[in-house]
Amino acid sequence: MSEMRERMLRGDLFKVDDALLQELVRAEELCARFNAGADKAILRELLREIGVDVVIRRPFYCDYGSQISIGAGTFINFGCVMLDGAPIRIGEACQLAPRVQLLTATHPVEPVTRREGWESAAPITIGNNVWLGGGVIVCPGVTIGDDTVVGAGALVASDLPAGVVAVGVPARVTRTVA
Repeated sequence: MSEMRERMLRGDLFKVDDALLQELVRAEELCARFNAGADKAILRELLREIGVDVVIRRPFYCDYGSQISIGAGTFINFGCVMLDGAPIRIGEACQLAPRVQLLTATHPVEPVTRREGWESAAPITIGNNVWLGGGVIVCPGVTIGDDTVVGAGALVASDLPAGVVAVGVPARVTRTVA
């Protein structure tokens, strides 16, 4: 394992080295094959874990794939983007509407470090039976609790508890789920 991959997995600052670049290219090729109509069995090669009865509509995009786990019965609609520099865990029976983005990647605010190509990532965890509306963006390090609904276009920049409805930019809890 390369030093940069180890740094990435620890959540430290890292740069994409040759080994990580190979992983990115592998995932890009597998995504391209899937998006071109290859049998969905290719997803088992791409993703860390994929439960039974998972549906992923094309196109689908990810960075590495190897850090994405999707629970049984989850539905992911068109145009989903998952940047998995850190683990992305999606529970069972979730619904992700078109153009949802799960973004574990982040970059330093300090301009020199950012210009040098350093980045980091923080995991995203989505509980069971979560519904993310169209165009929802989930930021690095966020956890969304079971049974939560996030309205279309929301930007989820901090954790959401179980059993709530959240909307807006940034996403704010508006009520509990009945």
